[in-house]
Amino acid sequence: MSAQLSEQEIIRRNKLEKLEALGINPYPAPLYPVTHYSTDIKNAFTEETKEQFADVCIAGRIMSINDKGKVFFIKIQDSKGIIQLYVRKDDVCPGENKTLFDEVIKHLIDLGDIIGVTGFVFVTRTGEISVHAKSFTLLSKSLKPLPVVKRDDEGNVYDEVTDPEFRYRQRYAHLIVQPEIKNTFVKRTKLINTIRHFLNERGAFEVETPVLQPIPGGAAARPFVTHHNALDIPLYMRIANELYLKRLIVGGFDWVYEFSRDFRNEGMDRTHNPEFTILEWYTAYKDYFWMMETTEQLFEQIALALHGTTEVKVGDNIISFKAPFKRISIYDAIKEYTGFDVSEMNEEQLYEVCKQLHLEVDKSMGKGKLVDTIFGEKAEGNFIQPTFIIDYPVEMSPLTKKHRSKPGLVERFELMVNGKELANAYTELNDPVDQRERFEEQSRLMERGDDEAMYIDEDFLRALEYGMPPTSGIGIGIDRLCMLMTNQPSIQDVLFFPQMRPERKPDEA
Repeated sequence: MSAQLSEQEIIRRNKLEKLEALGINPYPAPLYPVTHYSTDIKNAFTEETKEQFADVCIAGRIMSINDKGKVFFIKIQDSKGIIQLYVRKDDVCPGENKTLFDEVIKHLIDLGDIIGVTGFVFVTRTGEISVHAKSFTLLSKSLKPLPVVKRDDEGNVYDEVTDPEFRYRQRYAHLIVQPEIKNTFVKRTKLINTIRHFLNERGAFEVETPVLQPIPGGAAARPFVTHHNALDIPLYMRIANELYLKRLIVGGFDWVYEFSRDFRNEGMDRTHNPEFTILEWYTAYKDYFWMMETTEQLFEQIALALHGTTEVKVGDNIISFKAPFKRISIYDAIKEYTGFDVSEMNEEQLYEVCKQLHLEVDKSMGKGKLVDTIFGEKAEGNFIQPTFIIDYPVEMSPLTKKHRSKPGLVERFELMVNGKELANAYTELNDPVDQRERFEEQSRLMERGDDEAMYIDEDFLRALEYGMPPTSGIGIGIDRLCMLMTNQPSIQDVLFFPQMRPERKPDEA
């Protein structure tokens, strides 16, 4: 173990032993009675309010140490910000025993240690609001040195940690040295709370559905497989919660929603993580036209809640979430950006178009997947402003009701923003006979080698046979929505702990 430690880590462990030899517990158990926080103190302290700060207890992580002999200026960081401590020898060690100052504070504390002090708030000669310490307690000894992040005189980062291996794998350390990244995650929670409020005030009911499922249904995706020992059966981590939410519509709930943690055993890139959060809701007696209007209202409200305006800066673009959004059929979108009218083409013709467009396709791909490939590769990225892509071919949408007036199409839309899909919605298929035929077609695609085709879910078909009212449903990718609303380039930047490749051990490097 010691052979793998850096010189600094060895020094800190030696300090740990010296603390214990002095009878000081470097990891004490008792509650520490924090009463105040850094930013609150600095925002509220004035000459008129100083009596309110005559007795404070504050705790945090040491971020800088300035040794002035009998006085230390120490800056600590708590959950709200940074504040300076004024630690004078005779104040924290009023008696004859000066060990706490001469040994512990002067020689055994380090950057990264967590400490607590009691005292009073005052303003230093240089005008900095600080806490004059009357007592000093070590609350946690840090055995690993923090990375150095350089800042200007105003506290702005000019040499941030950019190594993704550190940023994403050691998020806990990244949050310490660059606490401003917390703002992204604060906005994520605010975004989710805004959605909850929007849905709850309209009468929607939040529910929970199984993560482990006997059949991976509700989407075209490759699942993770596990095994239940007691039942001796395979189980799948859910790729979607759609079919369970529809079962609840059958059971008599008119509007249900769930923030679902879903899992897909597929690639990783800047917009995909194998586990992700999606919001799905289903509303009885509605259709996809109503859903488009409701989605516009929701996105407009999210932008206002997070930014105070419907215009959001994303990269070099200004995205306007002011309703209404543009609407265009998937066939018209493909024609606009490829020149091909594929609306009447069969599978072989679509295959040839893909070849002409130099797209990677194979014979296992059916008509729906070929159309999806053309749109995804040649059209999708062009839709920067919020746009509903509507009226998909039936082969692409095995859970969607056939279009009321356009043969061969279904009542479906996807919301594209900044060149990426953010939402997918249908007028839901509630005809059990039609649904069985769609599942059977998916089964035939699976036999041809499509490992993302859907399984036949007999229990879901049974539920439909009891009768499901006309329904509209939607899925909204929360992680991508957070990327968009916080102007982050990668999904890893909006997940506290994104999936990473296994960490190499030192002897494997």
